[in-house]
Amino acid sequence: MVGAHAAIVGASETASLGALPQMSVLELHAEAARAAAADAGISMSEIDGIATARPLPLDVAHYLGINARWIDGTAVGGTSFLLHVRHAAAAIAAGAANVVLISHGESGRSRVGALGAPDDSATPVGQFDKPYGAVTPYSTFTIPAMRFLHERGLGVDALASVVVEQRKWAIGNPRAARTKPVSIEDVLAAAPIAYPFTKDMCCVVTDGGGALIMTSAERAADLSPKSPPVYLLGAGEANGSPLVSQMPDLGSFEGFRRSSAEALAQAGIGTGDIDHFMGYDAFAHLPLYMLEDIGFVGRGESAAFVADGQTGRDGALPMNTNGGGLSYTHTGMYGMFAIQESVRQLRGTAFNQLPDIELSLVQGVGGFFWTSGTLVLSNRQP
Repeated sequence: MVGAHAAIVGASETASLGALPQMSVLELHAEAARAAAADAGISMSEIDGIATARPLPLDVAHYLGINARWIDGTAVGGTSFLLHVRHAAAAIAAGAANVVLISHGESGRSRVGALGAPDDSATPVGQFDKPYGAVTPYSTFTIPAMRFLHERGLGVDALASVVVEQRKWAIGNPRAARTKPVSIEDVLAAAPIAYPFTKDMCCVVTDGGGALIMTSAERAADLSPKSPPVYLLGAGEANGSPLVSQMPDLGSFEGFRRSSAEALAQAGIGTGDIDHFMGYDAFAHLPLYMLEDIGFVGRGESAAFVADGQTGRDGALPMNTNGGGLSYTHTGMYGMFAIQESVRQLRGTAFNQLPDIELSLVQGVGGFFWTSGTLVLSNRQP
């Protein structure tokens, strides 16, 4: 496994998140990248590998003056950055790069310098999903979410419980978009978006960026970064169907099971060893799928696990401790921010810092059950 030889030595988000109409997509990339390099104590001129999901890595490299010898433009939705971490670790282990920048910037709210929506009329999604109304994220996810609830005999209050618990982590955090405490009744009474989703069950829409600097574990030991390194112990990735209508099981995602099993096996641990969990929560049903598919709980047990406070500060598995995509930020591709919070927790610098944690699992989803990515990160050197 290549991951055991790689470490995240620099991590940073843009100085501000939210509405940033004064910054273009490239400026968001650049601010986050320079801050991450400074955090690592590494000169930008030392970076010889770059990975971005959007725009092309060559555009970001040109803007920052990076001369790369390893380039990764993997773009599989919001989990792309988890895959970049895995790919960068492999490149570092193979000697294809010494220092890799993984960069994200997105003007999801203000749309400054943002790419337009691609014409996907020739794709399977464009031909077979969109003609039936599955044209936006909240409409595409409705059928799986309703199937999940139906199979388990749950009501929409199960989705509202996820929002309530996520919000508790965001209260008081000046970088979070939604910080007001909410009740299940508040969430259910919010503006309807697409049944069963109300507004609070859908992620916030923001501008922002984030970046990571990765190098070998050996090199990390020789650096003098502002913060300690975070080691990659295991990683996995898996594809699903591009068509949500063709999922083999609408109430479960095989990709979550496959990528997490590989990441945990590489790390040589089980779910009971994980201290902290970041699960990509673009919509309120996704953490429920992840808890069950990764194996933190059994099938049908996730809603009660959340409602009982087990993902809260005093629970068995603190989850989405920045407030998640539902309350903290969501630029359109949230995976970078899930990694950032995992790194902060392992470094001991999070807003809602957990005591004595060593192992964090980050689970991402790309598109609408298109792709899965999993990382096992630790603050102890393997």
